[in-house]
Amino acid sequence: MNVLDRCWSHVGRRGGPQLVSLQPPDGRSRNCLGSEGRAIHELMHTLGLFHEQARADRDTYVRVHEDNICKGYKKNFKKQSLENTTYAFEYDYNSIMHYGKYFFSKKRGKPTITAKLGKKVRLGQRRAMSKTDCLKVNHLYNCLKSRRYYTLCNVLGI
Repeated sequence: MNVLDRCWSHVGRRGGPQLVSLQPPDGRSRNCLGSEGRAIHELMHTLGLFHEQARADRDTYVRVHEDNICKGYKKNFKKQSLENTTYAFEYDYNSIMHYGKYFFSKKRGKPTITAKLGKKVRLGQRRAMSKTDCLKVNHLYNCLKSRRYYTLCNVLGI
């Protein structure tokens, strides 16, 4: 497999140039440029954000069905440390950084992740940053010195 196959990026800068793989259209598979959301998701990784379902407190909100995850992709569902993933914001089912119910499923119709607590919510999306995504980026880079950034996110519709 070529290093530029698929969509991926390291989380945060690791010294030197930051490599972001955004698979171009090739007619054989879904590509990273099929929607802006896929590219935004990878760029959010470069800014330092992990997947929402990787939060240290995720087990309160979702159930990960490891038996249904394709071989080689279980690491994408691994919980991260409290320092890496818990923010001063509620769990965001609508985050661009959250996987959908069937992402990397071994078999069609077998969920890899489901919401807990009787919540009937759609998990993840690849359209745009959610309001909470916007706030997390601003928080990560110490831009939340006042409520004006929350207001800005609301005005921008994110």
